[in-house]
Amino acid sequence: MNRIYYLPFILGFTLLVTACKLKNNVAKEPNNKENTILLSSRYNALLEYPVDSLSFPRSMSLTTGKIRKVPSKDWCSGFFAGNLWQIYELTGDVKFKEKAKQWTAFIEKEKFNNKTHDMGFKVFCSFGNGLKHENNQHYKDVIVKSAQTLSTRFNKKVGAIRSWDFNKEVWDFPVIIDNMLNLELLFEASKISGDAKYRDIAIQHANTTLKNHFRPDASCYHVVSYDTITGKPKMKVTHQGYNDESSWARGQGWAIYGYTMCYRYTKDKAYLKQAEATANYFINNKNMPDDGIVYWDFKDPTIPNAPRDSSAAALVASGLYELYDYTKNDIYLNYANKVMTSLSTKNYILDKTVKGPFILDHSTGHKPKNDEVDEPIVYGDYYYLEALLRQKKK
Repeated sequence: MNRIYYLPFILGFTLLVTACKLKNNVAKEPNNKENTILLSSRYNALLEYPVDSLSFPRSMSLTTGKIRKVPSKDWCSGFFAGNLWQIYELTGDVKFKEKAKQWTAFIEKEKFNNKTHDMGFKVFCSFGNGLKHENNQHYKDVIVKSAQTLSTRFNKKVGAIRSWDFNKEVWDFPVIIDNMLNLELLFEASKISGDAKYRDIAIQHANTTLKNHFRPDASCYHVVSYDTITGKPKMKVTHQGYNDESSWARGQGWAIYGYTMCYRYTKDKAYLKQAEATANYFINNKNMPDDGIVYWDFKDPTIPNAPRDSSAAALVASGLYELYDYTKNDIYLNYANKVMTSLSTKNYILDKTVKGPFILDHSTGHKPKNDEVDEPIVYGDYYYLEALLRQKKK
């Protein structure tokens, strides 16, 4: 990826500042100026993407140049608006805010969609980020209605929110580790509405997942299917990992980030303990590359020739910045900084020849289906931008 180009110095100050804040003997990238320009270009690529309610950008093939565009019902639809809101926060450029508002509006109808557990990814990444910058009652109403809709997927016997509706002939009541990220919507809905039921559901889901999703080494299963009669687990498998007992990297990231976030709202030390244990498993894994950008699954036997997953690395970096706030453990800060140093280079930031609304390359979506492998994916950008914002505060 030898991509070098020259662009106006707009937006670049952000990356320069964050690079200067690297701590604890983490080596600084020597080409900060070039990297700053690269990042500025990618911000503008998002701004230039045409507004279309049926064409949320999800991923892109660099081989064909084709952008995968999805409607609002897709689980990834909320990330693009979230990216624009976060770039606005990073830069203060109101053009990003105005574009973010346009894309956010297209998500609203999803507040009625009870066929999915991904309400947090869709609604909170968009409307939730918007609410940080505008005291908008309408945004609050959308979040609460979305929480109300999501709550209809909660099963009291299981004590969790149903994740997927497909594959019913195999899974009775599947719960995936990814679902931890949708709990933030519920916690915030209780804060907004004053109704504790959303918070209670979030806590029950977190507790059920804590009990059943983790192995003795603190790694996690991707999918746990429950018996709705007994409420007990029937099977523990994977859908996106290498095999049922492997360690799908992004799944570990959902766990680290999810339980850190749950600790933020509850101060339950069991959540913090699990976040730390899984973070330690992740960071100290024998198959962790030197630059901190993980392979898509820690147990892929083709390592070191397996695809990387920059989205998993960015997700974990963002989660670890928050985990560091609660633990003051420099190991978490060091790893997060190393990841951000690696990602903030031309090895991962796309250059100006790529005509698509993305920032990072080398994410991996669904390796077993050979879908979105080693490509730019919108949620990789989302957690990278969030990590930049969190790093600025360290």
